[in-house]
Amino acid sequence: MKTVYDFHVKMADGKEKSLKDYEGKTLLIVNTASKCGFTPQFEGLQKLYEKYKEQGLEILGFPCDQFNKQEYDHIEETLKFCQLNYGVTFPIFAKVDVNGENELPLYTYLKDQKSGFLLKNIKWNFTKFLVDSKGLVVDRYSPTTEPSKLEDDIVKNLAFRK
Repeated sequence: MKTVYDFHVKMADGKEKSLKDYEGKTLLIVNTASKCGFTPQFEGLQKLYEKYKEQGLEILGFPCDQFNKQEYDHIEETLKFCQLNYGVTFPIFAKVDVNGENELPLYTYLKDQKSGFLLKNIKWNFTKFLVDSKGLVVDRYSPTTEPSKLEDDIVKNLAFRK
């Protein structure tokens, strides 16, 4: 059976990273944008990361420019923005497409595992996928779902690690 661990992604510096490196962790995978109405969710995501990182939570941010061009052109600007404005310390990867012919294969998999309300495609920035420690997609959350509302689900998944 295929899992999230079967995928490789590009880090912000362009190097390839295997998601197998996160095996055994609970993952929250989020398509982000720096100039979006939901951008303040970075603060809540960072709080979750700080609170649960030691217990096995990893948050993976994938900048996306597909929704009204709400991401910087250069990844360096994105990283600087996230760090200066929200103190982001969780991994931010290279900019990706989450829909369409150039979508990141990881997102094809995530959407196949958990479709959204009425459709499979990602509707907007800050769609979130919760992945358990076995690499299986547990749930999908809409862009309007505040990170704090995910805490109970995250804690539940952390409790069932390994």
